[in-house]
Amino acid sequence: MHEATNIGADDDGTHWHLVGAGRVGTLAAFYLRRAGIGITIVRPGPAHRRQIRLVFDRAEGVRRHEFDLPVQPPAECPPVSRLIVACKTPYSAAALGRVRLTDDATVIRLQNGLGSLDGRLAAGQRLIEGVTTSAVMSAADGAVRVVAENTTTFGGGPRPPWFDALAAGWPGLAWAEDVRPAQWRKLVVNAALNPLTAIDDVANGALLERADLYAEMTALIDEADALLARLDPNWPGNSHERVAAVVSATAANTSSMRADIHAGAVTEIESINGWLLRQGTSLGMALPAHARVAERIRAMAANA
Repeated sequence: MHEATNIGADDDGTHWHLVGAGRVGTLAAFYLRRAGIGITIVRPGPAHRRQIRLVFDRAEGVRRHEFDLPVQPPAECPPVSRLIVACKTPYSAAALGRVRLTDDATVIRLQNGLGSLDGRLAAGQRLIEGVTTSAVMSAADGAVRVVAENTTTFGGGPRPPWFDALAAGWPGLAWAEDVRPAQWRKLVVNAALNPLTAIDDVANGALLERADLYAEMTALIDEADALLARLDPNWPGNSHERVAAVVSATAANTSSMRADIHAGAVTEIESINGWLLRQGTSLGMALPAHARVAERIRAMAANA
Protein backbone atom coordinates (compact mmCIF):
# COMPACT_ATOMS: atom_id res chain seq x y z
CA MET A 1 0.00 0.00 0.00
CA HIS A 2 1.23 3.48 -0.86
CA GLU A 3 0.61 6.50 1.34
CA ALA A 4 1.78 9.85 0.02
CA THR A 5 3.08 13.21 1.01
CA ASN A 6 2.08 15.71 3.62
CA ILE A 7 2.19 14.05 7.03
CA GLY A 8 1.62 16.55 9.80
CA ALA A 9 2.16 20.30 9.85
CA ASP A 10 3.57 21.66 13.11
CA ASP A 11 0.30 21.07 14.95
CA ASP A 12 1.83 21.71 18.37
CA GLY A 13 3.97 24.66 17.32
CA THR A 14 7.28 22.93 17.81
CA HIS A 15 10.00 22.45 15.23
CA TRP A 16 13.09 20.24 15.20
CA HIS A 17 16.23 20.21 13.08
CA LEU A 18 18.06 17.05 12.05
CA VAL A 19 21.68 16.33 11.19
CA GLY A 20 22.19 12.89 9.72
CA ALA A 21 19.24 12.01 7.48
CA GLY A 22 20.38 8.44 6.91
CA ARG A 23 18.35 5.37 7.76
CA VAL A 24 17.65 6.02 11.45
CA GLY A 25 17.41 9.78 10.93
CA THR A 26 14.89 9.32 8.12
CA LEU A 27 12.74 7.06 10.31
CA ALA A 28 12.87 9.63 13.13
CA ALA A 29 11.81 12.36 10.70
CA PHE A 30 8.85 10.24 9.60
CA TYR A 31 7.71 9.75 13.19
CA LEU A 32 7.98 13.48 13.95
CA ARG A 33 5.97 14.39 10.88
CA ARG A 34 3.35 11.77 11.80
CA ALA A 35 3.10 13.40 15.24
CA GLY A 36 2.43 16.75 13.55
CA ILE A 37 5.87 18.15 14.37
CA GLY A 38 7.88 20.04 11.76
CA ILE A 39 11.45 19.05 10.96
CA THR A 40 14.20 20.52 8.80
CA ILE A 41 17.33 18.69 7.64
CA VAL A 42 20.55 20.66 8.16
CA ARG A 43 23.13 19.85 5.52
CA PRO A 44 25.79 21.79 3.59
CA GLY A 45 24.86 22.75 0.04
CA PRO A 46 21.99 24.64 -1.53
CA ALA A 47 18.59 24.83 0.12
CA HIS A 48 16.07 22.43 -1.43
CA ARG A 49 13.39 19.91 -0.58
CA ARG A 50 14.35 16.27 -0.25
CA GLN A 51 11.98 13.46 -1.10
CA ILE A 52 11.79 10.78 1.59
CA ARG A 53 10.67 7.24 0.82
CA LEU A 54 10.11 4.58 3.44
CA VAL A 55 9.04 0.96 3.06
CA PHE A 56 7.60 -0.81 6.12
CA ASP A 57 7.58 -4.61 6.13
CA ARG A 58 4.64 -5.43 8.37
CA ALA A 59 2.66 -8.57 9.12
CA GLU A 60 -0.37 -7.13 7.31
CA GLY A 61 1.71 -6.31 4.25
CA VAL A 62 4.11 -3.75 2.84
CA ARG A 63 3.34 -0.07 3.35
CA ARG A 64 5.11 2.71 1.46
CA HIS A 65 5.26 6.32 2.57
CA GLU A 66 6.53 9.29 0.59
CA PHE A 67 6.92 12.89 1.73
CA ASP A 68 9.45 15.66 1.40
CA LEU A 69 11.40 17.70 3.93
CA PRO A 70 13.14 21.08 3.70
CA VAL A 71 16.93 20.96 3.59
CA GLN A 72 18.79 24.05 4.78
CA PRO A 73 22.52 24.82 4.76
CA PRO A 74 23.85 25.58 8.27
CA ALA A 75 24.62 29.22 7.40
CA GLU A 76 20.96 29.85 6.58
CA CYS A 77 19.53 28.18 9.69
CA PRO A 78 18.35 30.34 12.57
CA PRO A 79 19.69 29.40 16.01
CA VAL A 80 18.42 25.87 16.66
CA SER A 81 16.59 25.10 19.89
CA ARG A 82 15.75 21.44 19.20
CA LEU A 83 18.20 19.21 17.35
CA ILE A 84 18.36 15.50 16.57
CA VAL A 85 21.86 14.18 15.90
CA ALA A 86 21.57 10.96 13.88
CA CYS A 87 24.75 11.11 11.80
CA LYS A 88 27.40 8.43 12.17
CA THR A 89 29.46 8.99 15.28
CA PRO A 90 32.76 9.92 13.54
CA TYR A 91 30.99 12.94 12.00
CA SER A 92 29.44 14.19 15.26
CA ALA A 93 31.88 17.00 16.03
CA ALA A 94 31.80 18.40 12.51
CA ALA A 95 28.00 18.18 12.25
CA LEU A 96 27.39 19.79 15.62
CA GLY A 97 30.00 22.46 14.96
CA ARG A 98 28.08 23.68 11.90
CA VAL A 99 24.86 24.28 13.84
CA ARG A 100 24.20 27.38 15.92
CA LEU A 101 22.43 26.21 19.05
CA THR A 102 20.44 28.43 21.38
CA ASP A 103 21.71 28.75 24.95
CA ASP A 104 18.90 26.47 26.18
CA ALA A 105 18.88 24.04 23.24
CA THR A 106 17.80 20.41 23.59
CA VAL A 107 19.85 17.85 21.63
CA ILE A 108 18.75 14.24 21.11
CA ARG A 109 21.63 11.89 20.31
CA LEU A 110 20.23 9.03 18.22
CA GLN A 111 23.41 7.14 17.32
CA ASN A 112 25.19 3.85 17.84
CA GLY A 113 27.77 3.58 20.57
CA LEU A 114 28.58 6.01 23.35
CA GLY A 115 30.47 9.20 24.01
CA SER A 116 30.28 10.98 20.66
CA LEU A 117 28.77 14.19 22.11
CA ASP A 118 30.39 14.10 25.55
CA GLY A 119 31.58 17.58 26.52
CA ARG A 120 30.29 19.16 23.30
CA LEU A 121 27.31 21.05 24.75
CA ALA A 122 27.45 24.25 26.77
CA ALA A 123 26.03 24.75 30.23
CA GLY A 124 22.30 25.27 29.94
CA GLN A 125 21.98 23.03 26.89
CA ARG A 126 20.43 19.60 27.44
CA LEU A 127 21.59 16.29 25.99
CA ILE A 128 19.01 13.53 25.71
CA GLU A 129 20.25 10.08 24.83
CA GLY A 130 18.23 7.95 22.41
CA VAL A 131 18.47 4.18 21.99
CA THR A 132 16.53 2.36 19.29
CA THR A 133 16.34 -1.35 18.59
CA SER A 134 14.37 -0.94 15.37
CA ALA A 135 15.92 -2.58 12.31
CA VAL A 136 16.32 -0.22 9.33
CA MET A 137 18.07 -0.98 6.05
CA SER A 138 18.68 0.67 2.70
CA ALA A 139 16.53 -0.70 -0.11
CA ALA A 140 17.82 -1.32 -3.62
CA ASP A 141 15.71 1.52 -5.03
CA GLY A 142 17.18 4.06 -2.59
CA ALA A 143 14.26 3.95 -0.15
CA VAL A 144 14.68 3.29 3.56
CA ARG A 145 13.36 -0.16 4.47
CA VAL A 146 12.03 -0.64 7.99
CA VAL A 147 12.38 -4.33 8.78
CA ALA A 148 11.20 -4.16 12.38
CA GLU A 149 9.69 -1.42 14.53
CA ASN A 150 10.95 -2.18 18.01
CA THR A 151 11.36 -0.12 21.15
CA THR A 152 13.07 3.26 21.31
CA THR A 153 14.07 4.81 24.63
CA PHE A 154 14.85 8.45 25.26
CA GLY A 155 16.17 9.54 28.60
CA GLY A 156 18.44 11.29 31.00
CA GLY A 157 16.68 13.17 33.79
CA PRO A 158 13.04 14.29 34.01
CA ARG A 159 10.72 13.83 31.05
CA PRO A 160 10.39 17.04 28.99
CA PRO A 161 6.95 18.53 28.26
CA TRP A 162 7.18 17.89 24.50
CA PHE A 163 7.76 14.15 24.89
CA ASP A 164 4.12 13.01 24.94
CA ALA A 165 3.35 14.79 21.67
CA LEU A 166 6.31 13.06 20.02
CA ALA A 167 5.39 9.66 21.48
CA ALA A 168 1.94 9.97 19.87
CA GLY A 169 3.55 9.47 16.47
CA TRP A 170 6.50 7.25 17.44
CA PRO A 171 5.51 3.62 18.17
CA GLY A 172 7.33 1.99 21.04
CA LEU A 173 8.84 5.25 22.30
CA ALA A 174 9.41 5.36 26.07
CA TRP A 175 11.11 7.67 28.53
CA ALA A 176 13.65 6.53 31.14
CA GLU A 177 15.19 8.87 33.69
CA ASP A 178 18.16 6.49 33.72
CA VAL A 179 18.76 5.52 30.11
CA ARG A 180 22.16 3.92 30.72
CA PRO A 181 20.94 0.29 31.07
CA ALA A 182 19.27 0.49 27.65
CA GLN A 183 22.42 2.04 26.16
CA TRP A 184 24.65 -0.63 27.62
CA ARG A 185 22.39 -3.48 26.47
CA LYS A 186 22.57 -2.23 22.90
CA LEU A 187 26.29 -1.51 23.20
CA VAL A 188 27.08 -5.14 24.12
CA VAL A 189 25.11 -6.36 21.11
CA ASN A 190 26.86 -3.96 18.76
CA ALA A 191 30.31 -4.67 20.20
CA ALA A 192 29.88 -8.43 19.79
CA LEU A 193 28.11 -8.47 16.43
CA ASN A 194 29.39 -5.61 14.29
CA PRO A 195 33.17 -6.12 14.17
CA LEU A 196 33.08 -9.90 13.77
CA THR A 197 30.66 -9.79 10.83
CA ALA A 198 32.74 -7.04 9.22
CA ILE A 199 36.07 -8.82 9.70
CA ASP A 200 34.86 -12.16 8.33
CA ASP A 201 32.45 -10.55 5.81
CA VAL A 202 29.48 -12.66 6.88
CA ALA A 203 25.79 -12.11 7.59
CA ASN A 204 24.81 -11.87 11.24
CA GLY A 205 23.60 -15.46 11.51
CA ALA A 206 27.10 -16.84 10.95
CA LEU A 207 27.97 -15.89 14.54
CA LEU A 208 25.68 -18.68 15.76
CA GLU A 209 26.46 -21.11 12.94
CA ARG A 210 30.26 -21.15 13.03
CA ALA A 211 32.04 -22.44 16.11
CA ASP A 212 35.03 -20.12 15.68
CA LEU A 213 32.90 -17.00 15.40
CA TYR A 214 30.67 -18.11 18.27
CA ALA A 215 33.74 -18.48 20.49
CA GLU A 216 34.96 -14.99 19.54
CA MET A 217 31.51 -13.54 20.15
CA THR A 218 31.39 -15.20 23.57
CA ALA A 219 34.75 -13.70 24.51
CA LEU A 220 33.61 -10.21 23.48
CA ILE A 221 30.41 -10.53 25.53
CA ASP A 222 32.26 -11.84 28.60
CA GLU A 223 34.76 -8.97 28.52
CA ALA A 224 32.03 -6.35 28.03
CA ASP A 225 29.95 -7.74 30.88
CA ALA A 226 32.98 -7.82 33.19
CA LEU A 227 33.84 -4.21 32.40
CA LEU A 228 30.29 -2.92 32.78
CA ALA A 229 30.02 -4.71 36.14
CA ARG A 230 33.12 -2.81 37.26
CA LEU A 231 31.53 0.46 36.15
CA ASP A 232 28.22 -0.40 37.82
CA PRO A 233 27.99 -3.25 40.37
CA ASN A 234 24.26 -3.48 39.59
CA TRP A 235 24.89 -4.47 35.97
CA PRO A 236 23.21 -7.91 35.66
CA GLY A 237 25.67 -9.27 33.09
CA ASN A 238 24.86 -12.56 31.39
CA SER A 239 24.24 -10.85 28.05
CA HIS A 240 24.71 -14.01 25.98
CA GLU A 241 21.01 -14.78 25.62
CA ARG A 242 20.17 -11.22 24.55
CA VAL A 243 22.95 -11.07 21.96
CA ALA A 244 22.03 -14.49 20.58
CA ALA A 245 18.38 -13.41 20.26
CA VAL A 246 19.36 -10.35 18.22
CA VAL A 247 21.72 -12.36 16.02
CA SER A 248 19.01 -14.97 15.41
CA ALA A 249 16.34 -12.35 14.63
CA THR A 250 18.63 -10.58 12.15
CA ALA A 251 20.39 -13.69 10.81
CA ALA A 252 20.13 -12.73 7.14
CA ASN A 253 21.04 -9.07 7.68
CA THR A 254 24.29 -7.23 7.03
CA SER A 255 25.58 -5.32 10.04
CA SER A 256 26.18 -1.59 9.69
CA MET A 257 29.93 -2.04 10.20
CA ARG A 258 30.15 -4.70 7.51
CA ALA A 259 28.25 -2.35 5.16
CA ASP A 260 30.66 0.47 6.03
CA ILE A 261 33.69 -1.68 5.18
CA HIS A 262 32.07 -2.69 1.87
CA ALA A 263 31.43 0.96 1.06
CA GLY A 264 34.91 2.12 2.05
CA ALA A 265 33.29 4.35 4.67
CA VAL A 266 34.42 5.23 8.17
CA THR A 267 33.14 2.86 10.84
CA GLU A 268 31.77 3.47 14.31
CA ILE A 269 34.34 1.21 15.99
CA GLU A 270 35.62 4.02 18.24
CA SER A 271 32.22 4.66 19.81
CA ILE A 272 31.47 0.95 20.28
CA ASN A 273 34.44 -1.31 21.06
CA GLY A 274 36.68 1.74 21.35
CA TRP A 275 34.46 3.17 24.11
CA LEU A 276 34.78 -0.09 26.04
CA LEU A 277 38.55 -0.08 25.59
CA ARG A 278 38.83 3.50 26.87
CA GLN A 279 36.80 2.61 29.95
CA GLY A 280 39.01 -0.43 30.48
CA THR A 281 42.13 1.70 30.27
CA SER A 282 40.76 4.09 32.89
CA LEU A 283 40.16 1.11 35.21
CA GLY A 284 43.44 -0.65 34.42
CA MET A 285 41.45 -3.52 32.93
CA ALA A 286 42.60 -5.36 29.78
CA LEU A 287 40.05 -6.32 27.11
CA PRO A 288 42.15 -8.38 24.68
CA ALA A 289 39.25 -9.63 22.52
CA HIS A 290 37.98 -6.09 21.98
CA ALA A 291 41.48 -4.79 21.34
CA ARG A 292 41.99 -7.45 18.61
CA VAL A 293 38.78 -6.70 16.72
CA ALA A 294 39.21 -2.92 17.04
CA GLU A 295 42.71 -3.14 15.58
CA ARG A 296 41.50 -5.33 12.71
CA ILE A 297 38.64 -2.94 11.87
CA ARG A 298 40.95 0.08 12.00
CA ALA A 299 43.37 -1.63 9.62
CA MET A 300 40.60 -2.69 7.22
CA ALA A 301 39.11 0.81 7.19
CA ALA A 302 42.53 2.36 6.56
CA ASN A 303 43.18 0.02 3.64
CA ALA A 304 39.72 0.70 2.21
